[in-house]
Amino acid sequence: MSAGRTGSRMEETMLENYQRVYASVDLDAVRYNMEQMHQKLSEATRMIGVIKTDGYGHGAVPIGRELENLSYVSGYAVATAEEAFILRKAGLKKQILILGHTFPYSYEQLIRQEISPAVFRMDSVKELAACACKIGRNVNVHVKVDTGMTRVGIRPDENGLRFVEQLIHMEGIRVEGLFTHFARADESDKTSAREQLTRFLLFAEQIETGLGYHIPVRHCSNSAGIVELPEANLDAVRAGITLYGLWPSAEVSRERISLQPVLSLKSHVVYVKEVEAGVPVSYGGTYVTSDKTQVATIPVGYGVGYPRSLSGKGYVLIKGRRAPILGRICMDQFMVDVSHIPGAAPGDEVTLIGTDGEEEITMEMLGALSGRFNYELACDLGKRLPRVYLKEGKVVATKDYYDDI
Repeated sequence: MSAGRTGSRMEETMLENYQRVYASVDLDAVRYNMEQMHQKLSEATRMIGVIKTDGYGHGAVPIGRELENLSYVSGYAVATAEEAFILRKAGLKKQILILGHTFPYSYEQLIRQEISPAVFRMDSVKELAACACKIGRNVNVHVKVDTGMTRVGIRPDENGLRFVEQLIHMEGIRVEGLFTHFARADESDKTSAREQLTRFLLFAEQIETGLGYHIPVRHCSNSAGIVELPEANLDAVRAGITLYGLWPSAEVSRERISLQPVLSLKSHVVYVKEVEAGVPVSYGGTYVTSDKTQVATIPVGYGVGYPRSLSGKGYVLIKGRRAPILGRICMDQFMVDVSHIPGAAPGDEVTLIGTDGEEEITMEMLGALSGRFNYELACDLGKRLPRVYLKEGKVVATKDYYDDI
């Protein structure tokens, strides 16, 4: 990632280098979304920024750097040890929690870099403890509790209590956190989520009273919980999809919180041709023109993560107007109808996600059209797609993989 030049010259360079396609990431929107969520919390509740999967496709390091100076953000959550190591290499100092399983090859490095793994297997904990003792360090761990997701985690029962008790007395291990994950907090009916919360709180109380051990950081709430389950906002919350201005689901109320989309996706028209009626467009000839048609080619396809399932039913924005996709989306190109857009020509900006005039295309809209959902769409935006980072409307950094061979 390059901080590079600033101001108009950098923006000109970005346009020159990234005319094919680029994602614009608004760091001011990141901060706005975090502030909106923070206002829903008590003063004592800390926030953990979830920046796994390269920050849901937005760029984990730039997002992390934006969160680093927010006093109410205690740290970050990632899915893997490798994601955590990237953040440390980039200079991020706050706590990093690995939500998924960590493998033995990563233990020494994560201990030395003061990264906290989730734990839920005794064999793994023993190996972790042995590694910590070998290098003369302690490792802070967060115990994952399965209250209803049935993914990973100890059960909140007698066996689970014995697991925690062993950890409390294990040399090299410090039990810093206890957490669970809601499976259905993004539904309008919160019965399931509240049942999970009850199980979790009862288990935490049993640890405190039965084992005489206070776990400093208890956390349950994901994005949907932050918005709609204030009783689940404990010592910390994990801000995930809402950090990026995206909604957990259509069932989560838009009235409780204001969010700003963080990412826009832009390209440019590279070719326009007029064809007569009866001409097939793209692979398989699934679309055939019914009249004389102005066809524009966009140099983007599923190779950068734009969904092929939008073939024949999605649209883009050109000159503030919708241009429907014609036929199948290819790996690196697709075609749209610009017959109704006067003056459409090569070089015109194309909005695939974002706003143009009074029109807007959101990830939620694309998710609904493509049969995918916004999380998946964001995470699938691949490394062939350059990212451009903005603050106060100005380019402050860019990230691409053009030198990655």
